Amino acid sequence: MESESLNSGKGMSSPYTLQVNQSGPTEFVFQVFSTSPRIQALLFCFFLLLYMMILCGNTAIIWAVFTHSSLHTPMYFFLSNLSFLEICYTTTLVPLMLSNIFGSQNPITLAGCGIQMFFFVTLGGTDCFLLAVMAYDRYVAICHPLHYTLIMTQKLCVQMVGGSLILALFLALHLTSLVFTLPFCGHLRVIKHFFCDVPPVLRLACADTHIPQAVVYVVSIILLTIPFLLICITYVFITNSILHIRSSEGRQRAFSTCSSHLTVVLIQYGCCSLVYFRPPSSTTEEEDRMLALVYTFVTPLLNPIIYTLRNKDVKNALKKVVSMNR
Repeated sequence: MESESLNSGKGMSSPYTLQVNQSGPTEFVFQVFSTSPRIQALLFCFFLLLYMMILCGNTAIIWAVFTHSSLHTPMYFFLSNLSFLEICYTTTLVPLMLSNIFGSQNPITLAGCGIQMFFFVTLGGTDCFLLAVMAYDRYVAICHPLHYTLIMTQKLCVQMVGGSLILALFLALHLTSLVFTLPFCGHLRVIKHFFCDVPPVLRLACADTHIPQAVVYVVSIILLTIPFLLICITYVFITNSILHIRSSEGRQRAFSTCSSHLTVVLIQYGCCSLVYFRPPSSTTEEEDRMLALVYTFVTPLLNPIIYTLRNKDVKNALKKVVSMNR
């Protein structure tokens, strides 16, 4: 096979040039954000700070929910599970990203890349399903308040969270298996991304990818479109019920509990849809990478901030935690 430069992308300098005609198992490296040592140091500190804020913010939500009996309700049960997912989700991606940000370009094996993709799709898919479950919880609370405790039992809540995880696992396993049965020519391949996402890995396959690309669209519809449509339908009924509330204070409180959830939904689904539903020919690797930064850092960081700032119960619980530790 003819040798191929590692730096097929723009802006890569000669010290990072490698050859891919070496023998051995297929490995991947990630394209660096910048070759400037100063910018690399700034990016490392910035992303590390965001990662620590994500861990602390979501851990605080989980701690508040599990230590305060007033928060032992279905809504906060789902919120704590969402925070746990965000911690696992970012931990799957960010540490490896930070280790490669200085341009050392440590290779990741084919199996390692597949494992990261599997966990990314599983946790991201569970996140999407859980947002739909949370919308259903709000629907029952607002549209059927008298039957809320009878419908949203602890058993049903656990089943819905478990079902979301199992369905996401099933889809992730099939998608990842399909992607990594494709041949990847060469020993060292450059992923123009900061983790093993499906679209950039598919671009490196030296085989026809029409069928895998079609499967990606189908999985994206199941993970993104169907939950989003369910959320939209749910909020049509919720809005109709809120408008029939006579008390202006009651309407304001109902809208407040829903607005936090809607904000997270719009950011999450908006960015993911732009990545997975656009035709490959209309996208660039740099655009995909920038959008991926939003749902890797911004959404997990905003979740605890949005739910904390707009929720008096969570704020009061966190204040109690802080006061107890003084």
